[in-house]
Amino acid sequence: MSQSGGILARETGTTIAYRRSPGKNPGIVFIHGLRSDMNGNKALALEAHCKETGRAFLCFDLTGHGASSGAFEEGTIGAWASDVVAVLDELTEGPQILVGSSLGGWLMLLAALARPDRIAGLMGLAAAPDFTEDLIHAAFSDAQKAELVEQGRVLIDDCYGDQPYAIARRLIEEGRDHLLLRGPIDISAPTLLIQGQRDEDVPWQTALTLAERLVSSNVRVVLHKSGNHRLSEPEDLRLILTNLEYLIYILALD
Repeated sequence: MSQSGGILARETGTTIAYRRSPGKNPGIVFIHGLRSDMNGNKALALEAHCKETGRAFLCFDLTGHGASSGAFEEGTIGAWASDVVAVLDELTEGPQILVGSSLGGWLMLLAALARPDRIAGLMGLAAAPDFTEDLIHAAFSDAQKAELVEQGRVLIDDCYGDQPYAIARRLIEEGRDHLLLRGPIDISAPTLLIQGQRDEDVPWQTALTLAERLVSSNVRVVLHKSGNHRLSEPEDLRLILTNLEYLIYILALD
């Protein structure tokens, strides 16, 4: 099966790096997490699986990540959600299953709300809607909140790397325009949520709250007792692929 990669130039002046392979629909679109990219273990496992099963696949780097343009610190939830909608519109055809990891899980929901007719199903992997408010800003000390207002940014430790990184004031404030867990989420697509119970970044209860908020009657939550936030170990990847095939099977019954 052929594979193509390239750069999507947007009207905003930004560019999005992507990689895709053709195949049958519904296609799979993978949306990575915060400060990750399209070359992580989950993206590569999904890509290989889609090639083996003849299914269309697309992965890409959000702006400010990987090979896409822009600086991470300038990113916002709205801009990243716009990236997802852009690749849906420009790089895919027909119904798609969005697979969102962490931040990507929030973005897949926003994209599904923006393009409901294009979404066959959703799969969240440690999906983190509203994390800027509920998990980052809520955890800031009073001193950090003051620094965020006065300096426009706060440096926080990266538990996955050696260097701290900046959370910008605009990320927190703009994120409030896209909060979803405060009420019903008008998405009716079949949805499958996989959540590790040893996740130190996103509480596993978030998956249950999200399931309650979705208006869809076809929502399945899979709690992985030994899974952490990354869900990138071999057993995690097997769980993801098995449940993806279950979701595809459910869609075929409709």
